Amino acid sequence: MSSTFLAGAAVTVLIAVGATTIQAQGATTTSPVALATPTVPPPSYPGPGVVTGATGTHDPAMVKTPSGGYLVAQTGDNLPLTTSADRTAFRAAGSVFPGGAPWTTAYTGGSRNLWAPDISYRNGRYYLYYSASTFGSNRSAIFLATSPTGASGSWANQGLVIESRTSDTFNAIDPNLLVDDAGRWWLSFGSFWSGIKQVALDPSTGKRSGATVRSIAGRNGGAIEAPFLFKHGAYYYQWVSFDRCCQGAASTYRIMVGRSTSPNGPFTDRNGVAMTAGGGTQVLAGHGSIHGPGHQAVLADTDADVLVYHYYADNGASRLGINLLGYDAAGWPFVY
Repeated sequence: MSSTFLAGAAVTVLIAVGATTIQAQGATTTSPVALATPTVPPPSYPGPGVVTGATGTHDPAMVKTPSGGYLVAQTGDNLPLTTSADRTAFRAAGSVFPGGAPWTTAYTGGSRNLWAPDISYRNGRYYLYYSASTFGSNRSAIFLATSPTGASGSWANQGLVIESRTSDTFNAIDPNLLVDDAGRWWLSFGSFWSGIKQVALDPSTGKRSGATVRSIAGRNGGAIEAPFLFKHGAYYYQWVSFDRCCQGAASTYRIMVGRSTSPNGPFTDRNGVAMTAGGGTQVLAGHGSIHGPGHQAVLADTDADVLVYHYYADNGASRLGINLLGYDAAGWPFVY
């Protein structure tokens, strides 16, 4: 808890992962005004912020809705959805495709389990990019769905965006859409193989535009996946996950970042190492009973930039993690 001043009157500000609560003259209100972004990292990794309700998740992606609430899409059968009014209490809200997605089964071996959605709200509708594959295979595909409301069953299949075959050197999973400052659309994706790739999209369709496949990060075949590009200040930050997911409490996933002044890179870490040469600055890793945090997304909210991810509890259950982001004096992010 810290004290600050607004309009010349002393108030007490309680900083939480949910809303910012202000107590003044005996009244309690929720403030839409963002607090100053911290510039000094805590001495050790903090725990995730308090979340309640439907918090079992894997590969969560969160978008703020026009009404001010939150919609989360995640890995699971037919792409489960959850909602929240305050970024703290979550409830189940059906799935993207309650009737199934038969156009994906050629890539999933018949399974309904779809992976790693990326959700955003643009031009009056929701865009959802998602993956269809089987574990350990790069016979994979990324598809697009759109919806006017985001509600379960309202999503329209817009078809294939990009696929990879066993003869390819990349894996078409873990999509993330970035719209840059010039209004250009880019889809980043990738897992293992030769690393993280990027292709241009046509803003009018959300589908692929052009044949170029750009490499923007890699570990020489090592464990890297889950790219997420996010603009803050002068930089485009490329967030990725290193090491092993999906091993329960034995998972070694950790969240890394690099940055560039261009949405296409080159992205480098704090030490100047290129992300295409294994570079990455660690932002969050396992600590205490928080195991394998990763598959992160970043959301710009009114109180702070927000890091959303999954982690594993001691019993191996996959849980929703949310922390706020600060930026140090050199512009590198940290969780608090």
